[in-house]
Amino acid sequence: MKDGRDAGSAGGGREAGSAGMTAGELVTVMTGFARTLRAAGVPADHERTQNMMRALSHLDAARPGDVYWAGRLTLCASADDLPRYDRVFHAYFGGLRAGRARPAAVVVTRHTALLSRESGGVRQERPALSAGASATEVLRHRDVARMTAAELAEAHRLLALLRAPRERRESRLFRSSRRGRLDARRTIREALRRGGETARLRYRTHRTRPRRVVLLVDVSGSMTPYADTLLRLAHALVRSEPRATEAFSAGTRLTRLTAELRHRDPGTAMDAVSRAVPDWSGGTRLGEELRRLLALGDARGATVVIASDGWERGDVSLLAAEMARLSRTAHRVVWVNPHKGQPGYQPLTAGMRAALPYVDDFVAGHSLAAFEELAGLLAGPYARRPRDGRPG
Repeated sequence: MKDGRDAGSAGGGREAGSAGMTAGELVTVMTGFARTLRAAGVPADHERTQNMMRALSHLDAARPGDVYWAGRLTLCASADDLPRYDRVFHAYFGGLRAGRARPAAVVVTRHTALLSRESGGVRQERPALSAGASATEVLRHRDVARMTAAELAEAHRLLALLRAPRERRESRLFRSSRRGRLDARRTIREALRRGGETARLRYRTHRTRPRRVVLLVDVSGSMTPYADTLLRLAHALVRSEPRATEAFSAGTRLTRLTAELRHRDPGTAMDAVSRAVPDWSGGTRLGEELRRLLALGDARGATVVIASDGWERGDVSLLAAEMARLSRTAHRVVWVNPHKGQPGYQPLTAGMRAALPYVDDFVAGHSLAAFEELAGLLAGPYARRPRDGRPG
């Protein structure tokens, strides 16, 4: 979407405007919109949100174009925010078109129930399009392999909005602090400026930085229903922390995809990935790919996420040996298996049985809700599980 006229077509939300929404309800909806923008990385703080509401007070909230431009001109701080604003506007307002010629009602999803009085009492009415929110919740938990093309497109659009902050780790560098370790050098330097009198003690503490995440996505034939969506998850992770994320595809060879996934637009990134990966829908030799990954040194001290169903066509003993090395090298090992979300799943494949003793977290990877849980896991903090008694 390049401007307000490309914001999408109306549908999927609840009608609201000067005739169908009170001032309080409008504030609730637009405040929720601002919160969604902040989650997507747009600095829509309280002051900017107030400016947007003041702008809307002079405009017609029933006109999509007025709502679009009031938010765009007040909530965005730079040109980099505009693509994010357009994507969030399209997703939040259910495909609203901000065209000039159509005075259609603004389509929104209300986050509070309406109250109306009947027969002297107060009863709660469910909005007519609360089913839209229910449909989104159903979509979040649906297996991506069973989605229709339209559902998959919507899931990919929501996945592009995923924010994935990282667990923080201490750096070797220090910063000034009100408490922590005594900074003798700064304390003495300040005392010398005051004629040798120590007026106050200075302290320092370690800087923190996001812990690196290395993501390995299996693109073999058995992973075909999930590989594209998992690579879109990789795109969201790379975009969230470009300097702290490395992404690879694994099949018959290991391919680094970090540069391709740094494209801002998900479609452009996926096109670049499709050209870069030479072994789509082939076999799986995870043991050999892990050996190559460990030789690169990227896994040292990182959280390593392996997205695979565990169908190993190579030497299973090699996979077990390399997983043992990875367990000793990485900060944490997370295995994402799309089939784990299915009722009654048991890790019976030889590859999974060989890998599981060295895995810290074994999680599902079949739905938007599972991906959100994975993002929360990467955010930490959490304690490493003891490795006592593991083989290897």
